[in-house]
Amino acid sequence: MRPWQWYKNLILFAGIVFSMNLMDLELWFTAISAFVLFCILSGSEYIINDIIDLKKDRVHPVKRNRPIASGELKIPPALLFAVLLIVCAGVGSWLINIRFFAVSIIYFFLIILYSLIFKYIIVVDVLIVSISFVIRAVAGCVAIDVFISPWLIICTFLLALFLALGKRQHELMLLGDEAKNHRKILGGYTTRMLDQMVSITTGALITSYSMYTFLVNDYYMMFTIPFVVYGIFRYLFLIHVRNVGGEPEMLFKDKGMLVCMLLWGVLVVGVLYGVFDIAMRFVREIG
Repeated sequence: MRPWQWYKNLILFAGIVFSMNLMDLELWFTAISAFVLFCILSGSEYIINDIIDLKKDRVHPVKRNRPIASGELKIPPALLFAVLLIVCAGVGSWLINIRFFAVSIIYFFLIILYSLIFKYIIVVDVLIVSISFVIRAVAGCVAIDVFISPWLIICTFLLALFLALGKRQHELMLLGDEAKNHRKILGGYTTRMLDQMVSITTGALITSYSMYTFLVNDYYMMFTIPFVVYGIFRYLFLIHVRNVGGEPEMLFKDKGMLVCMLLWGVLVVGVLYGVFDIAMRFVREIG
């Protein structure tokens, strides 16, 4: 079920933070429930994906140690457990609201189609991964019935695309000539091609986030731009210099990235909820 990758579902909380409902405990209960349900749904899909990719994972230096690929876990009980997880997630999603249930169904079938079809189509593979993160963000909004900001959609899509392309770069560097044996789609990518795609995505991501901070009600949001730029460049540094990036959760082990994300989060909350504005007025009065 890969619980260490459930951090990807944290994007569901973006809706409650950016909709100015951070202090609403009732909505938090719903948001946390939605997060748990998506973790359960993601876990079921990871099991199904590991069954589908059994032979390919066995040639990967890391993935060959996964329970199904190593033979430690047999396919029949794994598949049965996945079905039970899907049923539980479906019932729970329905209890939250019908819109959240619909988004959950869309997400589930999109990932299944990705595992069966889309991950074998060059470029489409990374686009689908990015769209899956957008669906997660949308799910977090519909669960608590708040406005879905276009900026949330575009920034989430571009950030996920940036991370997905970075992962492809790392896989090419790590696996070398064996890359296409592990993931057939890697045979269609080249280092130069991925470099260009990452450059385009990086520029678009920084521009989109910057425009968001310019147009939001509080211009203090512009102070968060350097942290976003640093985080992006730090990720590229980790891929190309530290050889980290095949699994994005490795970023949480990097002190520079952790500090950057923490400071960005604190600053964003401070600006959105007026803490930073109060602090700045206090400083001006003292001065």
